[in-house]
Amino acid sequence: MAQIPSIRILGVDPGLQNTGWGVIDCVGSRLIFVACGRVRSDRERPLAERLAQLYEGLADVIAAYGPHEAAVEETFVNRDPQSALKLGQARGVALLVPARAGLSVAEYSANLVKKTVTGTGHAEKAQIAMMVKVLLPKCDATSADAADALAVAICHAQHRGAKKLAG
Repeated sequence: MAQIPSIRILGVDPGLQNTGWGVIDCVGSRLIFVACGRVRSDRERPLAERLAQLYEGLADVIAAYGPHEAAVEETFVNRDPQSALKLGQARGVALLVPARAGLSVAEYSANLVKKTVTGTGHAEKAQIAMMVKVLLPKCDATSADAADALAVAICHAQHRGAKKLAG
C-alpha cells in the first residue's frame, strides 16, 4: 500500500511588533498541528534592528521545524501610511526568510484565509481562533497572531494544489 505523502507547511501572519507563525502537517486531506507562536520585535529598537529580529526569529522557526512550503498573509490597506509602510516591511521579511531557505512561498488575502477557515470572508479574530481549534484539535495557540498564522497554513493546505496548477 502506497504511503500518502506528508507536506509540512509554515503559515505566517506578518506584523512589525508580533509576527505570528504556525506549522502544520498535511497528510492527504488530514491536517495535523505541529507548533505555533510569535516572533516579537522590541519597539524600543530602531526599525532595521526590529526587522532583523523578525528575520532571525523566522529563520529559527524554519530551522527548528523544517517546513516544505510557506504561506504568508497579504497585507490589507491601512489608513495610516506610516503603519502600512512598516507592516509592508515586516511582510517583506516574512516573504524573504522562507524564500532564502529554499521554500516555495504562496500569498493569500486575509478574506480568502477567513473564508477558507470559517466559511465567511469577514470573520472576526475570535471566530478564526475557534475554527482553528476545531480544525486542529491539539492546537495550543495562545495569541491571535499564532491562530491567524495557523489559519494561513490551513488556507494553503486547502488551496496549494490549485495554486500549483495555476502557477
